[in-house]
This record gives sequence, C-alpha cells and structure tokens, in this order.
Amino acid sequence: MLELSILGFLYEAPLHGYELRKRITALTGHVRPVGESTLYPAIKRLEKAGLLARETQQGPAAAPRHVLSLTAEGRRELRRRLGEAEGTGITDENRWFTLLTFLRHLDDPVAQAGVLRRRLEFLEEPASFFYDGERPLRAEELDDPFRRGVLTVARATTEAELAWLRATLADLETD
Repeated sequence: MLELSILGFLYEAPLHGYELRKRITALTGHVRPVGESTLYPAIKRLEKAGLLARETQQGPAAAPRHVLSLTAEGRRELRRRLGEAEGTGITDENRWFTLLTFLRHLDDPVAQAGVLRRRLEFLEEPASFFYDGERPLRAEELDDPFRRGVLTVARATTEAELAWLRATLADLETD
C-alpha cells in the first residue's frame, strides 16, 4: 500500500519527500501512520529498482532538497499494479481505497472495469463479522446493540459501494 501510494502520487507530479509524506498521511495516516522510518526505506527500494529518480534542487531556504519523480518504468509499474490488483488489494478496505485513489492512472477502461468487477464479486459474497458456526449472522439476529451497530453500518456502506460500483461499471462498459 505504501509503495502504491508513492508511485501514485509521483505519477501525478514530482514531489520532495516531505510533501509526499504529507499526501500519503492524508490518504492513509488515520489507519496506518507513515513515519520517516518506513517512507524513506520504501523510496530507496523503489529508486534502486529504477522506478524513481531523485534530483537535488535548491529549496526555499538555504538547504537543498531532493525531488522525486517517476521514471518511465515507474509509470508502467504503477499501471501494472493497478491492473493486476487482487487479494487484499481488493478485499482490504484501506488497501482498496488507496487503489481506488489512483485507478484513474490505469487509462484503459476495460482494465479499470476488471478491477471494479473483482471488488464487486468480493462484495456480493455473503459475509459478516460474526458467525454462528459457518453461517454469517445478520444485524437483526444479534442481541448485542454494539455488534448490531457494526453490521448495520457495514451493510449501509456496502450497499452504497455496490450501487457506485454498478453505476461506474455501466459507465465504463458503455464508453
């Protein structure tokens, strides 16, 4: 998720590390805080893999700063990761929102629709946070008002997302 965020934000514009960290924190920081100790090693890995380029520029103050940009290979890698998303990239809500944030960079509507279809299939499977043996429990079956609340909110969120997915797929598939 961190690497996808780095590639996604740099696809949009070259950034220095501090600005990149601010943007990633705004996107995912409420769930997974992004510290320098995780961001900069990820940047180094991507740079070593030839996906990022670093240029030293004069900063607004006296100290120079390093501006990061995507290489052509980095742009291809972002599009590959977006198009091939599956597993937790589709099922984990936080990873999904990160993927969805940058899905517009996958400029093939058929490929975009493929990603959305995988999410739709996942959401259409019966599921719950609570089970009676193998059977998923519905909110109406629970006496606990707090667990009932979890399921009620999750159902409303899922219904809204399903409606959005279906409408967006219809738009992508008619273009």
